[in-house]
Amino acid sequence: MFENLSNRLTSSLDHIRGRAKLTEDNIKDVLREVRMALLEADVALPVVKDFVAAVKERAIGTEVSKSLSPGQVFLKIVKQELETVMGKSNDELNLRVASPAVILLAGLQGAGKTTSAAKLAKYLKEREKKSVSVVSADVYRPAAIKQLETLAGEVGVDFIASDISQKPIDIVNGAIDYAKKAHKDVVIVDTAGRLSVDEDMMAEIKALHAAVNPIETLFVVDSMTGQDAANTAKAFGDVLPLTGVILTKTDGDARGGAALSVRHITGKPIKFLGVGEKVEALEPFHPDRLASRILGMGDMLSLIEEAEQKIDKDKAEKLAGKLKKGKGFDLEDFKEQLQQMKNMGGMSSMLDKLPGMGQLGNIQDQVNDKMFAQMEALINSMTPAERRNPDVINGSRKKRISTGAGLQIQDLNRLLKQHKQMQKMMKKFSSKGGMKKMMRGLGGMMPGGMGGGFPKM
Repeated sequence: MFENLSNRLTSSLDHIRGRAKLTEDNIKDVLREVRMALLEADVALPVVKDFVAAVKERAIGTEVSKSLSPGQVFLKIVKQELETVMGKSNDELNLRVASPAVILLAGLQGAGKTTSAAKLAKYLKEREKKSVSVVSADVYRPAAIKQLETLAGEVGVDFIASDISQKPIDIVNGAIDYAKKAHKDVVIVDTAGRLSVDEDMMAEIKALHAAVNPIETLFVVDSMTGQDAANTAKAFGDVLPLTGVILTKTDGDARGGAALSVRHITGKPIKFLGVGEKVEALEPFHPDRLASRILGMGDMLSLIEEAEQKIDKDKAEKLAGKLKKGKGFDLEDFKEQLQQMKNMGGMSSMLDKLPGMGQLGNIQDQVNDKMFAQMEALINSMTPAERRNPDVINGSRKKRISTGAGLQIQDLNRLLKQHKQMQKMMKKFSSKGGMKKMMRGLGGMMPGGMGGGFPKM
């Protein structure tokens, strides 16, 4: 997300490096580039105008401190204004009511409401330690009810049955009664997709809202629709008292116009981002962290939180213990590390959160999840003995392994070279002062580094 905008904004700072002071003349071109970058990102025009005006007002005449360059001063101003546009901080769900807290999801058909209901249920169950029930009030699409039932089973939350012969209000009231008796903390209600211009459908959800009085009414919208997402949210907000927005499919949105437009146009906070198709791919929306990512400054806090949530601690401790005992880092261990990265959203997701990645050019093209899938396929094509001792892999074995994985021998050679580099890094990690040594060695693992880069497959 935000790749295009991030590249444009960070490159624009080159125009004011070396200046002793920020003036209207020397930031004029930069502001023009910022304006064009935002418009190309499909940010709504009123948002762009207000944003550029605010940055200009703060930047002009700003003296450069001894410790900061003009570029850093301007970067700080832009970051703070991005946070202002998107909201100063994360707006958490308000669940401080008598159980069950009812969360109503509304939006257009195809925006991802049903999937978001399951993702949110998983998030509340695992991160907030809540007991959750989900129910579908979409009486127009039997497939939607079945989909929610399947997803509820996948994430391990309670599914409350409904069918198309019932009225939405009866379905939700019945679900709330059940949740009270079962002592559930939260009920998430998935509703039918509807257009704001469909008066009958909008009247239906308005009546449903009035009848069940949810503590949270979240508008689910596809980020790929750009500024139209904000306009649609506003149209729904005119009918429903929305409390926030879930922005879906942000992993496929290189522009980011929706995230920068929604709060300004609707006055409602973005509460969550859908960052992939999997049920765990839901992140709380932190404007300050996202502003850092847009400006190429990374998002280490989110990366650390993801690691705490998704890395298998038992396996990590087992590997650490193995290394401390002086046992080698074999290809089984290498495969395990690839799977751990996959659990954290893949390599592209991790790189997106690391500071300075935008300055490394096309690194994400060189280091992608397809490449790691191919590496895993090569390891799977080996025998257990070959994984434990890669040194036994001779010419005939290489041919068998690469053919079994549907790849070339040179691909296997790259993998084996990469594994050797990882072995050296892990050895440094297990020795005294190992973390610093390992981080220095990591430079050789990156494209353009000393070690020849990741294998290109």
